[in-house]
Amino acid sequence: MPGYFPTRLLRMLLGACAGWCFSWAAWAADQSQVMPAWPPPPAQPDIVYVRQIAIPKDIGAKAPFFTRLANAITGTPADAKQLVRPFGLSLDADGNLVITDTGANAVYLLDLTHKKWLRWNTVDGNPFVVPVAAVHHAQTCFVADSGLGKVIAFDEKGRKQFELTTGLARPVGLAIMGDRLLVVDSELHHVAVYDLAGKFISQFGQRGRGPGEFNFPTHISVDASNQIYVTDSLNYRIQVFTADGHFVRQLGSAGDGPGHFSRPKGVAVDTAGHVYVVDGVFGNVQIFNDQGRLLLDFGAIGAGPGQFSLPNGIVINSRNEIYVTDVYNHRVEEFRYTGRE
Repeated sequence: MPGYFPTRLLRMLLGACAGWCFSWAAWAADQSQVMPAWPPPPAQPDIVYVRQIAIPKDIGAKAPFFTRLANAITGTPADAKQLVRPFGLSLDADGNLVITDTGANAVYLLDLTHKKWLRWNTVDGNPFVVPVAAVHHAQTCFVADSGLGKVIAFDEKGRKQFELTTGLARPVGLAIMGDRLLVVDSELHHVAVYDLAGKFISQFGQRGRGPGEFNFPTHISVDASNQIYVTDSLNYRIQVFTADGHFVRQLGSAGDGPGHFSRPKGVAVDTAGHVYVVDGVFGNVQIFNDQGRLLLDFGAIGAGPGQFSLPNGIVINSRNEIYVTDVYNHRVEEFRYTGRE
């Protein structure tokens, strides 16, 4: 048939071109989805970006059917539980994330395994004022509310169990260490220690610049060997203590370069003993070895993946998955330490 061969050839070429173009577009799309890593390629990464968590569907959580039906009828948006200003961050023994939100005046518990997203705005009908830190142990949540000047303990149904006020004026940081609750008070410049039933046991620290002294401490965490790490905010350092509150060493100092701090905030330790410190002004996380030598920093100021707008809290689980509250980007960002020394 006249013209058959050229037409067939043209169709074959067009088909091949279309297939190539589709493959190239798919490759380009894949390339556009390459997530940040530190150090950047071609170096082997130590830290990789994983995802952001801002609304329940980010962890696969769904509201019960009748809740979704009621929301549809009343016009309540599906993202009504979205994070507003996620601030404090902790992990419980089961790996659940506990988040305080100073924009929504709420406390969240995110069960990442069972894909549940729980929220409390009140305890016994009384609203939180400025919930800045929270921890979860067994069936009890402890919330440091700096606006109320107390720590409130309540069960998962939102019923108050007790309040902590002894030795407190402006509680801002919480950590669980075995059968002890550690509370940082920024106004009194000390760490108060209680048992989990609320009985005051002891305290350590006072205002000053020397070893074991504080100038508006804020955050606290405990590593696997029960060493205590406290962010000594206006002394621009992290102080490390034994389990009974004796000074061990400090990390960092004031400055605008790597290894120094401008506004140190959350602190956490991975399974290799590396110490991670969030800096709110630098908009990054600095990683130190246990002797205070800077190993790496990651993150930058911005709104994209792996960027921050006033980062604050940080926690690291047993799988070296790293979570950072990104306050003004309204999310928690997840990273992973690859396990290289």
